[in-house]
Amino acid sequence: MTNEHENTKLVQQAYESMMTGDIESFLKLLDADVEWHMPAMEDVPFAGVRYGHNGVREFASLLNASHEVVEFLPAQFIAQGKIVVVLGRFTMRVRATGRKIVSDWAHAWTIAAGKVTYFQEYVDTAAVIRGHAMSLSPAP
Repeated sequence: MTNEHENTKLVQQAYESMMTGDIESFLKLLDADVEWHMPAMEDVPFAGVRYGHNGVREFASLLNASHEVVEFLPAQFIAQGKIVVVLGRFTMRVRATGRKIVSDWAHAWTIAAGKVTYFQEYVDTAAVIRGHAMSLSPAP
């Protein structure tokens, strides 16, 4: 039997840890064999699938190195069974190009035995790719 309230609290704690930069506390919430899925996006260093704590640590490092977070807002938490879906919005500035990326997003988290076992992000990939494209002129 799953506890949707506890699963939602776990995901909220995950966002809090990530937003404060506490990657070690964040990793403690993840299963050792977690699957971390970001959409495949050309020229986006943190895109793609990663596995385990080392893969998620690499994702976080690449994301932090390539972006300045202007706003990150998890707005709605919807839990059903072992799945928690979070709807939100972000604004980030790409360090290499100076361009801002604004997108709504959805995150699907799967929880088993009190740990995150699977994560999938849905985002405006075209906006993210445009933000990273070096062939476009930099932001003024």
